[in-house]
Amino acid sequence: MSLTAILVLLLVGLVAGYLAGLIWKGGGFGLLWNTVIGVIGSFIGGFIFNQLGIYFHGLLGSIIAALVGALLLLWIISMVKKR
Repeated sequence: MSLTAILVLLLVGLVAGYLAGLIWKGGGFGLLWNTVIGVIGSFIGGFIFNQLGIYFHGLLGSIIAALVGALLLLWIISMVKKR
């Protein structure tokens, strides 16, 4: 993976994590956790959309897929914490 790809992944993760934080609880989780949630969410979202045969292109598409994955991750975490 090139340095540019890693930087784009981190940027997409940061934006998606921040947006997920705004949607989920009305505020972000902090720089580090926004990035972690967004990056993990990008893998989850990419996997799910790939399995459904839906493909996004470009930076905006990557952010959308990562946002959906991050929201799904936050939902799973909240379900586990309720137990």
